[in-house]
Amino acid sequence: MSASSETTVQLPASVALHARPAAQFVRTAVGFHASITVAADGREADAKSLLSILALGAEGGSELRLTASGDDAPLALDALRDCVAAFD
Repeated sequence: MSASSETTVQLPASVALHARPAAQFVRTAVGFHASITVAADGREADAKSLLSILALGAEGGSELRLTASGDDAPLALDALRDCVAAFD
C-alpha cells in the first residue's frame, strides 16, 4: 500500500529557490521513489525536475507545501525539510 504525506516548510529569508538551492533540492528528491510535488505562491512543480522547481520562482521567506506519495514518502519529506533548513 502506498503512503501519502504532506508538510510545509519555509525558505530562509535570505535564500530564493534559484540555481544552486534548487539543484540541491532536486538531488535530494530524486533519491526517493516517492512522487513528490512542491507548491509555492499558487504554483505547483515536480520536485524531481530542476526546470519545474526553477519555474516556481520561490523567493526567500516563501512557504513551500511538499506533498509525496509512495512507500518512502515520509522519509522523502523529512529529507527535503532538512535540505531546506540547511540552506540558511
